[in-house]
Amino acid sequence: MSGTPPTTDTPIVHALDDIVGAGGPVVSVAPARLDAPGRALPLDVRVSAPVTGHDLPVLLFSHGNGWSLDGYAPLTAFWASRGFVVVQPTHLDSRRDGIGFDHPGFGRVWTERHADLVRTMDQSETIERAVPGLAGRVDRDRVVAAGHSWGAQTVQMLLGARVLDSTGEAGQGYADRRVRAGVLLAATGIGGEELHPFAQEHFPFMNPSFAELTTPALVVAGDHDQSKMSSRGPDWFTDAYVHSPGATDLLTLFDAEHSLGGIPNWEAAETTDENPERVAVLQRLTTAYLRSALDPADSGWAKATAALAETGAALGRIDSK
Repeated sequence: MSGTPPTTDTPIVHALDDIVGAGGPVVSVAPARLDAPGRALPLDVRVSAPVTGHDLPVLLFSHGNGWSLDGYAPLTAFWASRGFVVVQPTHLDSRRDGIGFDHPGFGRVWTERHADLVRTMDQSETIERAVPGLAGRVDRDRVVAAGHSWGAQTVQMLLGARVLDSTGEAGQGYADRRVRAGVLLAATGIGGEELHPFAQEHFPFMNPSFAELTTPALVVAGDHDQSKMSSRGPDWFTDAYVHSPGATDLLTLFDAEHSLGGIPNWEAAETTDENPERVAVLQRLTTAYLRSALDPADSGWAKATAALAETGAALGRIDSK
């Protein structure tokens, strides 16, 4: 971690803490099993919720390729400690399930990922019952979603993004208006000829149309994130912001690579840019964004944007349109 602070005891983290507040205790239950008729494997989720509080909003989280309900604790535990009921399904591409690129059903996993998030919303009572003391404390009308990498592509479908077919036309819509806002972390961009052959063969969803993405969204990209799936540079991960009407905010994290400082898990082997301060800033900025997206009277996002510009400009930049 050359050049990074050994702790998160930094001015920008303190400034953002003043905005999002201190966290409370969290209870987490896993696995909770949901009904999923016709799915190749049972659908298990992790539910993490604040021990106290009422009218709690729901945050759906979609993991990146290979991960599971046990990943992304740096983000999901933080969000839960700040008042969200976080639900994390294990998608079919999880390494624990063994459905890899050569599996005959892999080509449709992207649609099953979307279905997993819809199932979680459809079975809100089951999710609430999974956590002792949670029933009756959840506001089911306030739902947001976040995802990383392939998970960001999954979430952007809920927000309205579509996939172009072989003729270049936008395919069917997967938007779900129950989701009121989203956070897209390292979301893959527009496809076409710049996609590498491997991606063209295995990832048909990497041809998005962002014109239909109208739900409010924050796009997060690392300016050192060089994908192995496209010949484009790090700007590829900003396409959802550039091309959609709904993604009105872009957080660019300086020197960040695909793991954005280490969000998949603490000391995860795939993290190439481990930076605890970067993760701490991301935790707090996304919390502020989602709170303000759910409540127009909440000024947290505007304050957090100003704090980053004034105190944390060396870490990143927020653009809005």
